[in-house]
Amino acid sequence: MAGLLEHPGYDEERLKKAAEQLPCREVQAGMLLSLMGEPHQYCYPSIFIYGHRASGKSHVINVLMKELELPHATLSCVECVSVALLFEQVLRSFFGCDVASLLPRSPSLTDFVRIYRQQSPARQTRYIVMEKAELLRDADANLLPALLRLQELVEDNVTVILLSEIVWDTFRPNTGCFEPLLLHFPDYSKVELQQILSQDRHPSYSAELYSFYVSILLGVFYSVCRDLRELRHLAALNFSKFCEPLAEGKVKETDTHKLWKNIEPHLKKAMQTVYLREVSSLQWEQMQQMEEETGALKGLSAHTHVELPFYSKFLLIAAYLASYNPARTDKRFFLKHHGKIKKTNFLKKNEKTTNHLLGPKPFPLDRLLAIFYSVVDGRVAPTASIFSQISSLVTLQLLAQVSHDDQLDSPKYKCAVSLEFICNISRTVNFDIMKYLYDFL
Repeated sequence: MAGLLEHPGYDEERLKKAAEQLPCREVQAGMLLSLMGEPHQYCYPSIFIYGHRASGKSHVINVLMKELELPHATLSCVECVSVALLFEQVLRSFFGCDVASLLPRSPSLTDFVRIYRQQSPARQTRYIVMEKAELLRDADANLLPALLRLQELVEDNVTVILLSEIVWDTFRPNTGCFEPLLLHFPDYSKVELQQILSQDRHPSYSAELYSFYVSILLGVFYSVCRDLRELRHLAALNFSKFCEPLAEGKVKETDTHKLWKNIEPHLKKAMQTVYLREVSSLQWEQMQQMEEETGALKGLSAHTHVELPFYSKFLLIAAYLASYNPARTDKRFFLKHHGKIKKTNFLKKNEKTTNHLLGPKPFPLDRLLAIFYSVVDGRVAPTASIFSQISSLVTLQLLAQVSHDDQLDSPKYKCAVSLEFICNISRTVNFDIMKYLYDFL
C-alpha cells in the first residue's frame, strides 16, 4: 500500500510506515499529500476536509504530520473558547512560549499577524490543523476569512487545514471569502470496517476466530451504527462474553454456530444503548456477571429504572392514559358522578385491545392536565413548575410533541413509553394504572 503514498520530497520508509497506520485510507492520504506538495514548496493556503464522525480525518492528518515530521500546530475549536487562546497556541507551537507571551491581554487579528511576521520565515510548509472547525462559524465574522488566506496575511509558507463533519456550503459567509480546496472522507464500508476491526484481535485467540466475531458484530450493528469508534468499543466490551464457552471448554473455535447462539442475545441487548453510554464498561461486566447468577438476561437500558420527580410521574401516567384511552372514556374513568353506564353499551364491538395495537394517539395539553389533576394525590396549583416538567419529559423523549412549535395555544403530545415502563412508574406512586386503561376493562 505504500505505493499509493509515494511522493517526491518525502522519505520512502516514512511513507511506508505512515501507510501501515492508515488502513483503508491510503487513497485519501495520497490525495492529501498531492495537495500538500513537497515540504519546501508553497502549499495551497487552505484545505477543507469533511466527512462524518470517525471517518479517519484527524487520524490521517496526525499520522502524516507525525511520521513525516512536518511542523504543525493542532488545535481543537472546542478547547479554544476565545481568539486569544487560538493565537497563543499557534505561536507557542511554531515559535515557543517566549513569542506567545508577546501577545497582549486581548489580542486582535492584527496583533497576531504582526507578531507572526516578526519571526523567521519557514523553511518548509507550516500547517495549522483545526479540528471541529464548524465552531468557527460562531466566532468573529473576520476570523474564518482571515484563516483561509492566512498565508497571504503573514507572507509565509503556512497552510490552514480545517476538519469538519459538515459540508463547506454551510461555512461560506454571505460576503464571500477565499475558497479552500475540498477533500471528502467517505464513511467506511462494511468490508473496510471488517478489515480495520480485525486488526484488534486478542493475542490469546486466532485471527480467524476474531474475524468471525467481528463479522457477527457487524451483522448486528452495521444497520444502526457505522461509527468506527463505537463499533470498536462494542467489540472490546462483548468479546469476553463471546469467548466464555471457549474458556469453559464447552465448544471449540470451529463451532461457530454455537458461538453465535451464545452471543446473539447479548449483542441485541447492547444494541438498545448504542451511543448512549448509559453504563460504563465496568458496570456492563458486573451486569453480565449478575446474569449468570440470576439466570436472566438483564438489559443495558437505564430507562427501565429512571428516576423522575413526583409530579412528573403523574404527568407521565396522565399522558399514557390520554394516549391509549379514547377521549369519550375520560368521563367514566375520572368523574365520580358520571351516572350508570352499562359495560355492554360502553364497549363497542371488536374495539377492545385495539388501542395498544394501534399505538399512542395524540392528545392536547388541556386534556393531559385534566387527567393529571384527576389522578394526582392532593390539590396541585397549575404553576410554571408543572409546565416545565412537561418540557422536561419531552426533552427526555418520554413524551413526543406532535404539534408545530408555533402552535402555542393548544400543543399536542404523544406518550412514548411502553406499558411495562408505565406500570413500573405507577408502582412507585401506588397508582393502579390497569384500572384506568380502556383496553383492560
